[in-house]
Amino acid sequence: MEMSKAYNPAEIEPRLREYWQGKFTAPQNPEGETFSIVMPPPNVTGALHMGHALDSTLQDVLTRWKRMQGYATLWLPGTDHAGIATQIKVEEKLRAQGLSRYDLGREKFVEQVWKWKEEYHDRILGQLNQLGISCDWSRERFTLDEGCSQAVREVFVRLYEKGLIYQGEYIVNWCPRCQTALSDIEVEHQEADSHLWHLRYPLADGSGYVEIATTRPETMLGDTAVAVHPQDERYGDLVGKELKLPLTGRLIPIIADEHVDPEFGSGAVKVTPAHDPNDFEIGLRHDLEHVVVIDTQGKMTDRAGKYQGQDRYDCRKELVADLDAQGYLVKVEDHQHSTGHCQRCDTVVEPLVSKQWFVKMKPLAEPALEAVRRGDVEFIPARFAKIYYNWLENIRDWCISRQLWWGHRIPAWTCQCGKTIVAREDPEACPHCGGVELTQDSDVLDTWFSSALWPFSTMGWPEQTTDLKKYYPTNVLVTGYDIIFFWVARMIFTALEFTDEAPFKHAYIHGLVRDDQGRKMSKSLGNGIDPLEIIQEYGADTLRFTLLTGAAPGNDIRFQQEKVEASRNFANKIWNASRFVLMNLEGEPGPIPQDDLDIPSRWILARYDATMASVTANLEKYELGEAAREIYEFLWNEYCDWYIEAAKLGLAGDEIQRNMTRAVLKHVLLGALQLLHPIMPFITEEIWQQLADGSIALSKWPEATGRYRGDEFETVMELVKAVRNIRSELNITPGKKIPAWLYVEADQGYGELEAYVCHLARATELKVVVQGEKPREAVGRTLQFGELLVPLAGVIDIDQEIQRLEKEKQELDFEVQRLEKKLANPGFVNKAPEAVVDKEKDKLQGYLDKRELVLERLDQMQIKGQ
Repeated sequence: MEMSKAYNPAEIEPRLREYWQGKFTAPQNPEGETFSIVMPPPNVTGALHMGHALDSTLQDVLTRWKRMQGYATLWLPGTDHAGIATQIKVEEKLRAQGLSRYDLGREKFVEQVWKWKEEYHDRILGQLNQLGISCDWSRERFTLDEGCSQAVREVFVRLYEKGLIYQGEYIVNWCPRCQTALSDIEVEHQEADSHLWHLRYPLADGSGYVEIATTRPETMLGDTAVAVHPQDERYGDLVGKELKLPLTGRLIPIIADEHVDPEFGSGAVKVTPAHDPNDFEIGLRHDLEHVVVIDTQGKMTDRAGKYQGQDRYDCRKELVADLDAQGYLVKVEDHQHSTGHCQRCDTVVEPLVSKQWFVKMKPLAEPALEAVRRGDVEFIPARFAKIYYNWLENIRDWCISRQLWWGHRIPAWTCQCGKTIVAREDPEACPHCGGVELTQDSDVLDTWFSSALWPFSTMGWPEQTTDLKKYYPTNVLVTGYDIIFFWVARMIFTALEFTDEAPFKHAYIHGLVRDDQGRKMSKSLGNGIDPLEIIQEYGADTLRFTLLTGAAPGNDIRFQQEKVEASRNFANKIWNASRFVLMNLEGEPGPIPQDDLDIPSRWILARYDATMASVTANLEKYELGEAAREIYEFLWNEYCDWYIEAAKLGLAGDEIQRNMTRAVLKHVLLGALQLLHPIMPFITEEIWQQLADGSIALSKWPEATGRYRGDEFETVMELVKAVRNIRSELNITPGKKIPAWLYVEADQGYGELEAYVCHLARATELKVVVQGEKPREAVGRTLQFGELLVPLAGVIDIDQEIQRLEKEKQELDFEVQRLEKKLANPGFVNKAPEAVVDKEKDKLQGYLDKRELVLERLDQMQIKGQ
């Protein structure tokens, strides 16, 4: 086959995606070593974003590499039903039609969500496929499929039977918009400018008042106490007395509690157990009543009196005005306050007392902590283990019930006799009284409950399937640092509880993809970049390489357009080099000869060996970005820029030289393509099939031999670089050949290098002089093994060169003076952004460095011209 002149990913990639179908199915009952990885399931509502692109590329690199190493490899894909996010989308669609989920009823509404899921599930998988990922689509799973649903119910029942799942009233984070409880880690805290209201609470006996400060005055209607610190001498005599709650007249006690910060406000705090998590704990310690004054819609309840029915913030305004009018308002201070927002819709969360289902976390957290401490699970980078430890060591019980209709419905039924039945199968009658009128709990489970089982539920648990025996535990989890709490920790403690094994050996944590200014990509900033647009314009390989070359474990990545262009140029470089090799093969060149290799061939084989070993070592350490950089350096600089140019001499030689050169060109190119394949699968597969049989994806990963040395060519390269630098400094046109004289203490066979130096540096000769007299008119470079000189006679006009250098010096003097004056101006330095000032400083240093070189060259020229 003949390669097209230009690399065209739009033509190649669809064809190869079709070619790969079915080639990545994992063996059903493999022998030997296995490698497995489960895909973090993307939400079915989502579209592919840069985070997905990075996450999927990292997994694909590891999977393709391990497959080529000979492992029985399973990369198991799937999607998440994303309870809240998906239900919001479908409800928005219904709202546009003037309907709500209640108009449809639960069964019809869920049918609508399933239809939505099918449409968007196919879309997200199609987008992932455009990246060229090599997962086993025959094993694709969904968190609501039959198998995962069975696993979820089994886990719920077992935890319930062990007393680790319970139902009870507790303060929860409630989203008035999504109409559901949220776990602590589904709440994002944001700093905002607010106020601190100081209020007088009069003593019931009329002897005075206690001043309190609050950031939420509307909740005072639900106060059931005022608390002070037990050791706060200001209030020692007041503990046990009663206060009249302003505007209501309800009597509430003054209590002492260690939780109170005596330095905050007046040192006395209002206690509202039904609307604050800390107050809830105080209320439990002091047996305080729960007075609910804000409902699930964010509106005031009948316990709020005249404010009933008002929105919580409308109530705040009227209530503060009433407090002021009746003399209870002391003052209002500006105050920066952190408020919790729903991660999904950004609504301010309302802490509410609610009856919910919870998982007791302490018994599950301790084994999960110990598993990481003893190394059963390793975080990469290790620093992320601290975040994991901190969360599990301070964990609260997990609220797992959600007031939604889309998800795993809680397998709990209530009988008319008052008993609760939790069962693996839907019960037909109450086991306690025999009654048949059973009502299933209307709530569903938190989406993360099913996701926590993902590594083993997807492989058939609770059944002891072959996949579970062969591919579980998995080898590595690849995910972002933003879901260590949500997902990583939960997978570890559920796996330990139900399989007695950690779900993966390594947790490879990557950073976020940010814009070129380091900002998080978001709709509000308008700085998001659609990966599909990059693929459409530049190809998937370009996107993958761009993401990987910036990827260091745990660090955020800046996505910059110039990096995309550089990656595209790299693909073109590989393509053009491969075309050159293919055009010069003239059939099968045969094996590489053991002896009689020329100097460049020995060197490129040695460099190929070293690159192979280093790339493999970096992949083993999860330094995928460094592995990509090394392959880039080898292919671009060493193979393309040096070896291919040197190989043109061998290709112009006799038949033996030509065959040897062709064999090395092909061998190294094929091996380099294999090293690059996990990172850039499309272009490497396309070129491979021009040169070899079968698929590169199923070829054997190359192994270093350590057989070759390339010291002589390193000397050639040093000589060539010296000649090229001198040529550049003297502004000698590329087409003009110049002499090169090498002065050494002793001849080490440098004359054998002449043909390569002359060819690569466009020199007329490489004259080796042992301890000889140097010409007066010459420009030189000191090397490790001698001094290289370019005689100037017949090469340049020294007087003209002096004039040119003088002119260049004047231009550089002007720029240096201009920038020094600008940077000495306080108005510029103090007012301009730091990045702008730094850029000008860098410019100045660049001009100073250039001027120093010009002055040095002028000094040399003036001596030569005397």
